[in-house]
Amino acid sequence: MTAAAPLDHEAAARLWEEYSRGTPHLADAEYTVERFGDSAEMADELLGLVLHGGKRATASLLADFAHDKTPLPRIGVHWIVCDGSGTPRAVLRTTELRIGPFHSVDDAFAWDEGENDRTRDGWMREHSRYWQRVRAAQGATWSESDEVLFERFQVVHPR
Repeated sequence: MTAAAPLDHEAAARLWEEYSRGTPHLADAEYTVERFGDSAEMADELLGLVLHGGKRATASLLADFAHDKTPLPRIGVHWIVCDGSGTPRAVLRTTELRIGPFHSVDDAFAWDEGENDRTRDGWMREHSRYWQRVRAAQGATWSESDEVLFERFQVVHPR
């Protein structure tokens, strides 16, 4: 795995301007700049799923928001997603949020997340591996009892 490059916030601001141009209520709207995963390869792979239409959901540990000192997403807020090189590629808008335990993931969410075989069992297997790795890198341990933020989104740019 290759470490992802820093996020290009200046390019993200230009992408936001391109997206929000002609839409007055968006001119001063807030957005975040993020990427998927914990490596350049994973960021590119998951972004590819988004851009090709198979991924419309993501899941995060609540503990990661505290670790990174970032606020939780809110419904209706936009985020710019970058690839592994830090280049912004798409604007997403959060449409649904739910906090729950790991085992509360359902078949529909696993399908909407668009990863692996798109099954609940596959989702649980791969997210367990991922969160064990991420939490270990943070000097912590992951448990199936940790709370998960289940998020659905839509791609708003490029259309």
